[in-house]
Amino acid sequence: MKTICILVMALLLNGCSVGMALSGKPDANLSFLDIGKSRDIVILNLGSPTESLTTAEGRTDIYHLERGNSPNAGRAAAHAIMDVVTLGIWEAVGTPIEGLTGEEYKLTVDYDKNNKVIKVFTH
Repeated sequence: MKTICILVMALLLNGCSVGMALSGKPDANLSFLDIGKSRDIVILNLGSPTESLTTAEGRTDIYHLERGNSPNAGRAAAHAIMDVVTLGIWEAVGTPIEGLTGEEYKLTVDYDKNNKVIKVFTH
């Protein structure tokens, strides 16, 4: 009975690493982003920019994006199995691992006075 209670508690307590693996964000699709595209199309695909600056040439939009943190059921299942096998102790390792998953980067899009893309770069 004691073993069953421990297993049930381990299943109920797992979640941080499992939830993080399931709630990742898909990589932004940048294949549409070409010179001459309208700013409206960029915003439609990427959402509102984090920053938007008026420049002498027109405008610069800055996006803060993340890559490599797509939702992953396999990764979540692996964390859940490790939680059960270690009776929940895996969360001490799995949660920081999930916290390090993905890489943030900045995408800068420059527009001319007609709101057409003239330059795109990441950093």
